[in-house]
Amino acid sequence: MRPVLLILIVAVLAIIAALATGLLNINQIRGARAPEVSATSNGVSATGGQAPAFDVETGSVKVGSEERTVKVPRLQVEPPQNQAATTNNAM
Repeated sequence: MRPVLLILIVAVLAIIAALATGLLNINQIRGARAPEVSATSNGVSATGGQAPAFDVETGSVKVGSEERTVKVPRLQVEPPQNQAATTNNAM
């Protein structure tokens, strides 16, 4: 039960993040209308009604690569003079 609840929470947070960043835009273009329900001695019948319609626009992410020349700093390490002398004597 807990994994399902965790997955639902993550899904809701992902949808909220998509809406907040503009990656997902949802607009209702047609409203809903309830059906007309009538009850007779033969049973219940429903006529009409209309489901809502939505216009959903999603953003796009473009990923690519290109060659670049990057200057990398050169690192040179020089030991202190007196430490080099004691290292040479130890060998």
